[in-house]
Amino acid sequence: MTPLSPATAATVFANPAHPPETYAAFLRAQLPRQQGNVVPYEIDGERVWLKKAGTPHSIWRYRVLGLAARTLRLAALQPVPNLGGQEAIATEVRRLRALHALGLRVPQVLAAQPEGFLMQNLATRGTLIDEMDAARGDAQTILTIWQQGLQALAQVHAAGACLSQAFARNMVRCSDGVVGFVDFEEDPSAVLPLPLCQARDALLYAHSCAIYLTESGTLAAGHALWADWLAHSSPAMQAALATDLPRLHWLRLLPQSRSLGRDLQRVRAAYDLLTYGAPKSAHAGG
Repeated sequence: MTPLSPATAATVFANPAHPPETYAAFLRAQLPRQQGNVVPYEIDGERVWLKKAGTPHSIWRYRVLGLAARTLRLAALQPVPNLGGQEAIATEVRRLRALHALGLRVPQVLAAQPEGFLMQNLATRGTLIDEMDAARGDAQTILTIWQQGLQALAQVHAAGACLSQAFARNMVRCSDGVVGFVDFEEDPSAVLPLPLCQARDALLYAHSCAIYLTESGTLAAGHALWADWLAHSSPAMQAALATDLPRLHWLRLLPQSRSLGRDLQRVRAAYDLLTYGAPKSAHAGG
């Protein structure tokens, strides 16, 4: 079976096209041969993805990040370990099955083994980041994409769930226009209470989108959409954000300059988005 190019167009099937034993047999045969971690295939015209366990990750980097988060007292940004290897596969399979059972738009697991799993194709039109990149200079489209991501997050949170890494790159546009979600190697709910997990979702999504709002001159309108979304969120999540955001007030000291590099520009843009219009006294917090 020859892997397909990730750019190849594909059809999204509402339901699996084959019986479970077909997928299990395919996984058994293909998994030992696969070189890459995530590779797309076709089974009689149905596009599927096979994800193989990668190299285990060191726990030490998470301990360092945890120390930084505790020092800054940022509860929602405590690191969520992803140890890679078979543990990451087991976590992703479990999370995908649980979220799918809630009716959320995630890839359906078709077959699984400890070393890897097969999942249904979900996206056909790219990620929300792809769409924002393509819409540079189109302020209204940037705002619309930002709002659609917020609405998709609201659906996840209303179901009593959270994502893993809620960056816009992990939000995909399905063929029917619905926003779906991918990449679930982490389980924030294993280490954080649900309100903090959902606050983490919100912060990560804002971090990934804010620079597009800044560059398109729509920061004020983007903040208005954020404020409306937040007002309709759970009181517990609102409280978590109200605690953590003031502790990020030092970010206002970062210059608004390209000389910072893209990563720090994103951080500063996210801070500006989330605190837009707030009096300076509201930025100081302890």
